[in-house]
Amino acid sequence: MHAQQRTQIHGHRGCSGHGPENTVPAFLHAVGSGCHWLELDVVITADDHVLVSHEPWMDHQKCLDPLGRSFTEEQGRDINIFMLPLVEVQRYHCVTGNEVIDKPAFPDHIHKPTLSETVQAVDRSADQHSIAKPGFNIEVKSDPALYGSFQPGPSRFAELVVQEVVALGIAERCIIQSFDVAILEAVRALEPMIPVALLVENEEGLDANLLRLSFKPDLYSPAFAMANEAMAKALRTKSIGLLVWTVNEVVDMERMLRLDVDGIITDHPERAIALVNSRY
Repeated sequence: MHAQQRTQIHGHRGCSGHGPENTVPAFLHAVGSGCHWLELDVVITADDHVLVSHEPWMDHQKCLDPLGRSFTEEQGRDINIFMLPLVEVQRYHCVTGNEVIDKPAFPDHIHKPTLSETVQAVDRSADQHSIAKPGFNIEVKSDPALYGSFQPGPSRFAELVVQEVVALGIAERCIIQSFDVAILEAVRALEPMIPVALLVENEEGLDANLLRLSFKPDLYSPAFAMANEAMAKALRTKSIGLLVWTVNEVVDMERMLRLDVDGIITDHPERAIALVNSRY
């Protein structure tokens, strides 16, 4: 991770206000906006591809079937990405937000990309526009209740992600984050040099959450409303970065900047980047 002189901005799932979230168009917009990092989610397909997706199934509010038709929430939950090969997964269409399009063909087929497709498209765009290549903040979407049914176990999941990160040559400009401490333990054992972030949304407190890990994470990543001066000070004392999510309103961004957080994950990176730039 770069030495930070100012708060780093992470485009949440790319830049979901400008294209379907977690898709190449959204990531390319985020690159153009000047994001330091692209935050994205990964799951695993039946043939072991690392796929960029927030859910290990097809969300009925974000996806259409291969013929461009909508489906119900229950039907979407039955489309288990972990049980489908990549070629089948990518026949489904991605749409923006709650948009529902019910017609025989979707004119611009935007699919769930692999991590490899995403990195290659982003780096190619950065080169073409002579701008700095962003880092990748990769959230491993892991839930112990879904081990073996909608995802691999944590050791195998971590192995597949770390292998892909190393193969893509992004180990020095990525973060791996997760709510599942078993994933973070496995990542640290496989590749100690990759920074990891502990995602937190519970109310157990900083010390209790840190004790869930056998090592000190590089970043502590709580919901932004939980962050305060005491937390920021305690983390600085422990030499752990503070990365907050998901900060979309200017007033909240300003409060986070006053805390000197290391990073802000946001759906609106342009707002955050403008605020950061105005401080320097």
